[in-house]
Amino acid sequence: MRLAMGLSVLRGVRRVAGALGVTYGLTYALMTCALACALAVAPGVAHAEVAAADPIDAAMRSCLARGDMSSTKGQVQCMDNARIGWKAALDSAWQQLQPKLPAPQRKLWEKSQAAWLDSRDAEQPLLGAVIATTRGTMYVLAEADMQLQPVRDRALALRSAVANAGGALPRRLRACRADAQCEHAMFDLNRYYRRLQTKMPARSRPTLVRAQKAWTAYLNATTPVVDERGRIDIIGARVATLKRLSETVGND
Repeated sequence: MRLAMGLSVLRGVRRVAGALGVTYGLTYALMTCALACALAVAPGVAHAEVAAADPIDAAMRSCLARGDMSSTKGQVQCMDNARIGWKAALDSAWQQLQPKLPAPQRKLWEKSQAAWLDSRDAEQPLLGAVIATTRGTMYVLAEADMQLQPVRDRALALRSAVANAGGALPRRLRACRADAQCEHAMFDLNRYYRRLQTKMPARSRPTLVRAQKAWTAYLNATTPVVDERGRIDIIGARVATLKRLSETVGND
């Protein structure tokens, strides 16, 4: 249960650091510190990430706080309900976005959306393979959170695209090696990928390879429709996922 609260604090720090323009490396350090502090001082409390301004998050917060939902099964149900709500929001934003785009830009977004769906589907066996190596209810909650967050992130990205539709196209991005933040993020990504690959059972490693290949295709398909900050957000989210998985595999 402390894990879920730690995840909430961690993501809150990430949003604040991003808003302030903090570098990726410092953001990552702040996230790690916030998570460790939350786990240390808040035993027995379960909170997934919430943002009171959004009804889906507010409903999840209320659900998590209910006494009759305090069991692991209840907490997972709260997060599953939120995931379903964010999936509906994602579908709605996608339907709103398409008619707002000129044909060339719409094709780019269609490629991005198809690649995101493929990446989401490839991620499920990886999560299952990692959780299968663990014991303890906290990892069941972690799995539910890791299923929820990518859907929420994509729904918010599509909402933002709807709000900005009709504006100028993002300029062509610099190569990642020419962008210090991007290069640093990719260094972290590769480090945690190798760590996870080493720690996973040999029979499960192909699921990691497939998931990472699908995620890379998603990043490549989405780069033409985002700016450099958007690219960092996508990579940073993947770094956080691989780090969590590498620290989870084999735990009991």
